[in-house]
Amino acid sequence: MKKYLLVYRGAVQPENGQQHMKDWMAWVHGMGDAMIDPGTPVFPSVTVTSARIHATDSSNPICGISLIQATNQEAATALAQSSPHLDIGGTIEVAETMNLPMT
Repeated sequence: MKKYLLVYRGAVQPENGQQHMKDWMAWVHGMGDAMIDPGTPVFPSVTVTSARIHATDSSNPICGISLIQATNQEAATALAQSSPHLDIGGTIEVAETMNLPMT
């Protein structure tokens, strides 16, 4: 199985936050072994360059991440397509992670 990073985007605020959280948890648990790490939501980001640090200028900001496993990109994308994040107007980027030794 390959690992995929799901990057949730969109400055979305669900009208019914409690229902969205229930839907989210049902989706996470329904993924079974495919969900490696449900990740976390994040606050607005800053961008760091060699010249400066500034607020990230984005109309589609990162709002969270998850780590899943799937046999291929198509399977990972299919899993992402069932996320309740899409139901509230968000988008999801799906990227295969590289298996490189980091030590």
